[in-house]
Amino acid sequence: MTRKVADCRKLPSESDCTLTISGDTEEEVLRAAVEHAVSVHRHTDTPELRREIKAMIEDERVPAFPLSGPPPPHGEIFDL
Repeated sequence: MTRKVADCRKLPSESDCTLTISGDTEEEVLRAAVEHAVSVHRHTDTPELRREIKAMIEDERVPAFPLSGPPPPHGEIFDL
């Protein structure tokens, strides 16, 4: 199952918010992202806000290198 992600950096913000919200379902990410937008960014919970947030939710991208240890040197090819 691919996790869903909402990244605050994808929307303009006066506070330059860098929060990323992830979860197993689009519904739970949407709910948390709306709560964040209302409580932190002072938006009003409207259908338009929910549409904007829903449109920015993406599948989580998994890094192409192993999560343990340092990444390989630039340009080096390795097996996963």
